[in-house]
Amino acid sequence: MLGSRKLLYTPDRVQAMFAKMRSDLHAMHWKHVAELAELKRELDETRAAFDELLGVVRSRQRTEAELRDLYRQREAWEAERDFSALLH
Repeated sequence: MLGSRKLLYTPDRVQAMFAKMRSDLHAMHWKHVAELAELKRELDETRAAFDELLGVVRSRQRTEAELRDLYRQREAWEAERDFSALLH
């Protein structure tokens, strides 16, 4: 005892508590590292799916633009064509 005060924790007990806390923090750190790696993997998968979807959307937009162009060409051709004239 220190003077008239009673010791609540012995030095060995304090060292054991700190060792336990250090061990818990180390385990928590590796848990967080693993979770971060999993989240990065999921993000990479999401980005890949987004890129694929973006490619499909752009392809569809190009195809729709080509189709509109073909419709305009057909309309122009039909406007120029003389329907009263014989085909042969």
